Amino acid sequence: MHEITYTIVDPDGIHARPAGEFVERMKKYSSAITINRGDKSVDARKLFAIMKMRVKVNETIVVRAEGEDEEAAVNDALAFLKENL
Repeated sequence: MHEITYTIVDPDGIHARPAGEFVERMKKYSSAITINRGDKSVDARKLFAIMKMRVKVNETIVVRAEGEDEEAAVNDALAFLKENL
């Protein structure tokens, strides 16, 4: 398992447009990928689940991946988060 930790800097937090783009980007990986905040954990390929987390600016999330392409998945997730959120 690989994981990265990221603090959201977008003033709007995780909102629909980047969340949708993130979901599409994560769909290309075969690993199981989750987004975790506190005690909540959701599938990174489920837009509505991510939106229901209501992650706001300055909140920290952990992206975890487990599977054959886990390292590539978390590296790509981190790159996306840095560029968009």
